[in-house]
Amino acid sequence: MTRIGPHLRTLLLTLLLAGGFRGSATAQLPATLERHRSARTVVRSGLMPRTDTLARQEGADTLALTDAADVRDSLHTAAAGAPDSLGTAAPQTLPLGTDSSADRRRLRLQRRDTLSLPAMSWISLVAPGFGQIYNKQYWKLPILYGTVGAGLTLFFHENKSYRPLKRQYDALLLEGTGRTEELNDIQSRMIRSNTRRQLYLGATLASYLYFIGDAAVNYAYDTSPVRKATTLSTICPGAGQIYNKSYWKLPFVIGGLATTIYTVDWNNRGYQRFKRAYALRSAYDKTVLEAQQHPELYPDGPGQSKDEFRGQYSTEFLKNLKDNYRRNRDLCIIITAGIYILQIIDAHVDAHLKDYDISDDLSMSIAPAINYTYSPVAGGHRPTFGLNLNMNF
Repeated sequence: MTRIGPHLRTLLLTLLLAGGFRGSATAQLPATLERHRSARTVVRSGLMPRTDTLARQEGADTLALTDAADVRDSLHTAAAGAPDSLGTAAPQTLPLGTDSSADRRRLRLQRRDTLSLPAMSWISLVAPGFGQIYNKQYWKLPILYGTVGAGLTLFFHENKSYRPLKRQYDALLLEGTGRTEELNDIQSRMIRSNTRRQLYLGATLASYLYFIGDAAVNYAYDTSPVRKATTLSTICPGAGQIYNKSYWKLPFVIGGLATTIYTVDWNNRGYQRFKRAYALRSAYDKTVLEAQQHPELYPDGPGQSKDEFRGQYSTEFLKNLKDNYRRNRDLCIIITAGIYILQIIDAHVDAHLKDYDISDDLSMSIAPAINYTYSPVAGGHRPTFGLNLNMNF
């Protein structure tokens, strides 16, 4: 048997010890790692799942079921009141649990593609009966067409009687025979026929405007009282004051317009009269001038002026009268237009002031007041006297 040297023996002993240490370390490694490893985490699709912080924090979720319902109702209310991009109000939402047929009908009407009140009134002005059709009041159409048609028929019938009488009256005036029984009779018949003609035309216009105002009053969709009062005053003077229940203003509006319209008509008739007289007198002056230059053309002379005054007034005087009547007529037209615009503004402002809060607490009080101010000169505070003015409005 071969003897192992001391150096070889030392080397073998060292290798054996190293192998035993490695085996014990390898056996103890899994226990050490298992002791320091955290809980198992499963990773799916490459994303780490995050925990719900509201679930771990008690009381963090402030939206309870009742609060969520309140928020939902508030959002519905806000959406119902907010206008959309087209300028129309969004349809309102009925609260849960309500079953009102009137409210449901109102909401159905609001959801429709509606016309504004001024647009409907302008269309009704061009197309009679459009407002009643738009408001679904079809039973008013026969009344509208019946009254307007009857008024127009009577007007045209009376106008056929008036025009021949007017031509006869003008012809008798040109003859210059003076005031005769025939002239007076024709004038009386002409005045009566003209009065009936104007009454028929006025009744036709009144019924026409009434049905336009009726369409505006019965407008089926929500609109402000201010817009309705302004529209009614534009359609018919005084209608806005009636809608605002300011009845005491109605005599001023109707009386002012009636007075100015009468003065317009009176001055226009004077203007037409002296305009015709001026034209006839100017033609006569030209005839006189030609007769002086060419007497052979007028062997019997120029004759007499054919105007109604038979040459009593000069051409310049008749021209001044004609210009005065025309100026007064134009001035009365401007005043009439001003009264018409003023009553529209009055109805608009009055409708605004209907919602203005005017309480009984309108007072003013004055009371003495004493205050203390610091004065370096006096070396301290000194009193100052004054008045307090309190106004409640």
